[in-house]
Amino acid sequence: MERYRFCPLCSHALEERHLFGADRAWCPACGFIHFRDPKLAVGALIVEDGRVLLVRRGVVPRRGYWAMPSGFVEYDEHPREALAREIREETGLEAEVGRVVEVYPMADPNKKGVFLLFETRITGGELTPGDDVSEARWFPLEDIPWEEMAFPQLKEVLNHETH
Repeated sequence: MERYRFCPLCSHALEERHLFGADRAWCPACGFIHFRDPKLAVGALIVEDGRVLLVRRGVVPRRGYWAMPSGFVEYDEHPREALAREIREETGLEAEVGRVVEVYPMADPNKKGVFLLFETRITGGELTPGDDVSEARWFPLEDIPWEEMAFPQLKEVLNHETH
C-alpha cells in the first residue's frame, strides 16, 4: 500500500516518525498523523430451501467468478445497512441482515482489511443482477460451482456453513 508523501490537511511534506507503536507518516507543520486503517467489507450468507444465493462478479478482482453478495462499508454506514444496500444493488432483493457468522481477513491481498460475514434472510424484491455483477442465481447446495468461486475463503465458508 502506498503511503502519503504530503499532508492531506496542509500539503507539507510528511516525515516518518515512530508514533503510537509503529512507524507512521507525520506532518511537522500541523501535527497530522496518518493511521493506515483497514477497509471494512461485508458479505451475505443467504441460504433458503436448500439453496444459496451467489452473484457472478462483474468487476475486478476475479471478474466472472462467483461470490456471495458483498461490498465495502462506506464511512458513514452501519455494517448491516451497508450489506442490505449491497444486496439490493447487486440482486434487486430486500434483505434482513442478522447475526455475524464469522470475521475473516480480506481476501484481496491489495486491500488490507476485515470481512464480516452475516447471516441474511430475503424479505422481498425480485432477483435481478445489478450494478457490479453480471448474474445473480440461487444454487442448490449440491451444485455450488466450487471451481468458479472468486476467493478461496468463500469455498471454506460455504462448505462449513452449509453442511
